[in-house]
Amino acid sequence: MGVWQFIQEQVLGMKWLNEWIGSGLSMRGLNVSGRVGGSVQFFLYDTLKITVLLCFLIFVISYIQSYFPPERSKRILGRFHGIGANIVSALLGTVTPFCSCSSIPLFIGFTSAGLPLGVTFSFLISSPMVDLGSLVLLMSIFGAKVAIVYVVVGLVIAVAGGTIIEKLQMEKQVETFIMAAGRVDIESPGLTRRERVTYAKEQMLGTFKKVFPYILAGVGIGAVIHNWIPESWIEAVLGSNNPFGVLLATLVGVPMYADIFGTIPVAEALLAKGAQLGTILSFMMAVITLSLPSMIMLRKAVKPKLLALFIGICTVGIILVGYLFNALQFLLI
Repeated sequence: MGVWQFIQEQVLGMKWLNEWIGSGLSMRGLNVSGRVGGSVQFFLYDTLKITVLLCFLIFVISYIQSYFPPERSKRILGRFHGIGANIVSALLGTVTPFCSCSSIPLFIGFTSAGLPLGVTFSFLISSPMVDLGSLVLLMSIFGAKVAIVYVVVGLVIAVAGGTIIEKLQMEKQVETFIMAAGRVDIESPGLTRRERVTYAKEQMLGTFKKVFPYILAGVGIGAVIHNWIPESWIEAVLGSNNPFGVLLATLVGVPMYADIFGTIPVAEALLAKGAQLGTILSFMMAVITLSLPSMIMLRKAVKPKLLALFIGICTVGIILVGYLFNALQFLLI
């Protein structure tokens, strides 16, 4: 086994944990090859694996994020112009909150601070869609090629979406109270290493408490899909024989609310049952980028015309990504 394969299977994928849980359940008389035993094994394995990865990732990313408070982020973004600003904004979104509901307050702060609207929308698109956590978790399930291509394509959507909004000059479509907010840039105090560790620990615990119910729900759904729903059903709806699978997955994902950690086990189960890769990724991107609660929150900051444009850009981008990954699946998996 090569070094990277070991990292992929045993470090990120934690196959040893799955085998250990399976052996433990078998010793207690549970048939892990059956539906009930397989469901229990899937639930325990995915819950533990995602929890470990989640806590580690949130701690590391929060520590990095402590160097980029909103005030500093505003100054960084303010130094760039044109498409370069959109690119930097999209990249900055990769080290910020894990769901769209968390990133919207930052988007409002950036917009009220006077940053170009297209730049702030590039941040808003990339933040939930392509954070560093999604990169590592996708690598644990789909492999490095899929994870890297997913992140690159997600950043392209964020940059393109922000650029389109910038070119259309939609500033008048932002609610008046946002644009009229004060533009005071407060210098954040420097933190010691101990304070950054404390901050990262608090962020880890706070985020974990918030997303853990969604992890349990996602793993539960994944266990049902993995062990109870016939493979032929999944293939018929989301397989290669249904050209509308990507559209269906995107539409189903929009009204849901979860983050990357809750959708990963569902995606893992769907892939094992024969769903196409692009269709699965479209579902994931729709859930984490266009969830109904997030759109309701965003509506408080922008007018219907701009909200509709944002949803339209993201939806088209997600659908295109789905068909692209479906076409390239034979190269990526």
